[in-house]
Amino acid sequence: MRQTLLPDLVLDAHGARSGLGITIEDGRIVEISPATDGERLPGRALAPGFVNDHSHAFQRGLRGTVERISPSSPEDDFWTWRERMYELACELTPESTREVSRRCYEEMLCAGYTGVTEFHYVHHCPDGIPYEDPSALAKAAALAAEDAGIRLLLLPVAYARGGVPRFRDASVEAFLRRVDTLREWSEGHPLVEVGLAAHSVRAVPRGWLEEIGGYARRDDLPVHIHADEQPREIEECLAEHGVRPVELLAQTGFLGPRTTIIHATHADAGELDLLSEHGASVCACPTTEGNLGDGFLPAGGILDRGIRLSVGSDSHVRIDPFEELREIETNARRLSGRRNVLVNEGETSPTPWLLRAGWDRGGLETGDTADLIEIDLSHPALVDVEAGDLPSALVFGAGSEVVVGAWVSGRRVYARGGKDG
Repeated sequence: MRQTLLPDLVLDAHGARSGLGITIEDGRIVEISPATDGERLPGRALAPGFVNDHSHAFQRGLRGTVERISPSSPEDDFWTWRERMYELACELTPESTREVSRRCYEEMLCAGYTGVTEFHYVHHCPDGIPYEDPSALAKAAALAAEDAGIRLLLLPVAYARGGVPRFRDASVEAFLRRVDTLREWSEGHPLVEVGLAAHSVRAVPRGWLEEIGGYARRDDLPVHIHADEQPREIEECLAEHGVRPVELLAQTGFLGPRTTIIHATHADAGELDLLSEHGASVCACPTTEGNLGDGFLPAGGILDRGIRLSVGSDSHVRIDPFEELREIETNARRLSGRRNVLVNEGETSPTPWLLRAGWDRGGLETGDTADLIEIDLSHPALVDVEAGDLPSALVFGAGSEVVVGAWVSGRRVYARGGKDG
């Protein structure tokens, strides 16, 4: 079906243009040009949907429950939080996984995310024995995304040691066989793509990293891993391997253009150089990193080296892409004592770089998937904002409440007050 949307403004990272229609066919944008016939969206701007590049959907169940000190652990930190997370993970069933994931994904659509990368590491029964269908829990998350209507990159995650039994596979070969079957299954699910991940250098030994990296390269798949989130993780990696986490990933062939490092909070200059040399990217999760006391993203080093950046809401303490982007620049300001810190060469504002990180593109172009969000220009946060100032007003002065609609593959899947079919 061919349709044309007629918003008041079409937004990109540098500003907004009026008088344009966006024509969609077979789930893709086929034309952006002056138009008068189509579905009018008065008082709306159309923008690319945000991509939530790191999600643990089940952790949304922790929201509000972990914001107090436990009598047994008066000094709360990432590691004590992790024990609470393990308890929640041990309660999951395929049915509850689908339900909590659906709620999480629906909240993402309301907030302006039209795509999500699910870093899925709860695989087996609580005692570690695989379900009759070894991918039952991963499929539950994928079906939840279909229920909500959001685009999903599903990453089954390798876990060899640590954690709880239901995270772990007996061998890397068993893990990769499960990835194979999930990829075959996903062929009948157009909104679902399957890649793979290793949990961390703590949870996956050197040999597994080599096998997983090789599998991803062979089939040109996205591959993600947590790295450099906590100082203790770096200390343990140095003790075991004699190198820092990103150095180990480079040695094992895990790094490449389709590799994403989650957090990189404590990556040093040498590690950032390695990411740049290998064309790897970084996913920052500022609301979660702040909530867990992880530290600050080395955003200036990432920008200076041209490392691609994305954002995620991770543990979902908050689901708001505008807040994730704002925190990146705000933290850089706090650390430097300056304003407008993360400005790319040839630009005058951090806004374009931040929005490109959030959207995974700079604006809307023909050939793109028709994954769009509607911005309410009459919202009190945006009233009287000039078109040229709209991108910065969104990043620095607004939040997810200005999103009133979301389209995925050319279908409106969220509208404030209801959901279209």
